[in-house]
Amino acid sequence: MDLSALPTAAVADACVRLGVKGHAASLKPVIAGRTVAGPALPVRHAGSVDAFFEAFQSARPGSVLVVDNQGRLDEGCVGDLTALEAMHHGITAMAIDGCHRDTAALQRLGLPVWSRMAFPFGPREARPRAKDAFSAATFAGFEVWPGDAVCLDDDGAVFVPAADAPRVWALANKIFDVESEQARLAQDGKPLCVQFDVAGYLHERKADPQSGFRAHLRRLGNAIEE
Repeated sequence: MDLSALPTAAVADACVRLGVKGHAASLKPVIAGRTVAGPALPVRHAGSVDAFFEAFQSARPGSVLVVDNQGRLDEGCVGDLTALEAMHHGITAMAIDGCHRDTAALQRLGLPVWSRMAFPFGPREARPRAKDAFSAATFAGFEVWPGDAVCLDDDGAVFVPAADAPRVWALANKIFDVESEQARLAQDGKPLCVQFDVAGYLHERKADPQSGFRAHLRRLGNAIEE
């Protein structure tokens, strides 16, 4: 599965247009300005780093480590040493439903990490590990399974079921190309109101108050909201 690094907004829009049940989480990047995508490698954290080491043994190159720490804000469950080991195993990024620490060291390493926030204390004790610690991660209230597609950028994270990912990414690429061209034209002096013939749309509305903007855009081949 080829998961190009696309903006989360394009992937989310593709999910909506296709009726795919994708999910999103509001996460903060440790390194701003990065966009990453890859298959999920889920793990349920229980206060001990060995869960990560065990998960790494089955990691496919390019995987995104998806850490279920139940959204806890009282411990930084991932730091620079875990990130270093992740890099040795071909992990391309980490998404944490919880906190990270060692922010400056993570920034120097360059491995993209997203989390709820930074927190100085690490786990104070090991907790009982779930029997299904590696079969799925619960992230912001939804399940993430091995191989699910993960997309991350400054807006947060979008998760897409593995079976739907190829068609979502195909449409997301088209959305991204169309909107990039629209942005280029706007920057070159052709406003969106001109590109979208808003004057023509308003004329249509006078003749037919039920006329919708999305239908108007479809006729122009400029649909950006579906």
